[in-house]
Amino acid sequence: MSITSAIVLFAVIWFMVLFIVLPLRLKTQGDVGEIVPGTHAGAPADAQLGKRVKVTTMIAFPLWVIIAGTILSGVITVRDLDWFERMSTPEVSGTSE
Repeated sequence: MSITSAIVLFAVIWFMVLFIVLPLRLKTQGDVGEIVPGTHAGAPADAQLGKRVKVTTMIAFPLWVIIAGTILSGVITVRDLDWFERMSTPEVSGTSE
């Protein structure tokens, strides 16, 4: 795995975790009863983005370590995920008679 692949893998995991963390314990303007004119009642009253980013990073990093370690160890390969057998088995060449 190259450094670019590792960064992309972390970014994908981080954003997936962020989208899971964002709605947790969310207090909307409608729940609080202080709806700002021109906004939807379902808009967050206090988004607490800094806290959510920290929680996301603390969850995403161990997940990334586990997934990257699994990929680098070779326990699971791309061929293991080929459920429809579209990838052919590589032929060994070099034997001449």
